[in-house]
Amino acid sequence: MSLPKQNDPAEAAKRAAAQWAASQIEDGMKVGLGSGSTSALVIAEVGRRVAEGMKITAIATSLRSQEQAESLKIPMSNFGDTPRLDVTIDGADEVQEGTLHLIKGHGGALLREKIVAMASDKLLIAVDPSKLVKTLGSVFQLPVEIVPFGWETTYKRLSDLGFAPEMRMKEDGTPYITDGQHYIFHCALPSERTTEGNAEALKHTVGVVEHGLFLGMANRVVIGSPDGIQVLEANR
Repeated sequence: MSLPKQNDPAEAAKRAAAQWAASQIEDGMKVGLGSGSTSALVIAEVGRRVAEGMKITAIATSLRSQEQAESLKIPMSNFGDTPRLDVTIDGADEVQEGTLHLIKGHGGALLREKIVAMASDKLLIAVDPSKLVKTLGSVFQLPVEIVPFGWETTYKRLSDLGFAPEMRMKEDGTPYITDGQHYIFHCALPSERTTEGNAEALKHTVGVVEHGLFLGMANRVVIGSPDGIQVLEANR
């Protein structure tokens, strides 16, 4: 993954958030490394600190993040050898003000991201100010990972529930395939149900592997800006 340009104000905000988030990692920690452009900056900073002598063990949320971490000689592990993590640092597509509920998955790694987050004592999210919203789904649609077999029937079930699914496609017109070899639907969030209600409906839809609603999972969110950072704590 190419790293952002340093002279772009939006990317400077990501860099500020990423550097602060990476500074929260301490020697000896077991760390989850997230996916996306901000997480790539976090991984780069972690790699720098490892090169200076910090000793950690990490698990990545995507193959791309794993490749970047390995290229920086960050010691990598798996859940067989490292069943519990001290902290995961990741990004988000949307962060809801107050609750710190998240939409994640537009990078295509939502299943692995949720598995890693659930195995972590703390989830720290690093974002730029554009990701903060009052209502989830107001900027981004919700990614939902589905099994390819019988996807047409899953599509109908989600349509009947009001999610208005659209399959994510690649530039060549073929379906996008996740690291787990699944498809992704982009879905609306029906207003007649609460966010929790939508999460529950998706959970019970046959053919859905996982969804990108991360509810009650983030402990802290750091929002970067060219002038510094703001740290939010969950208000639940």
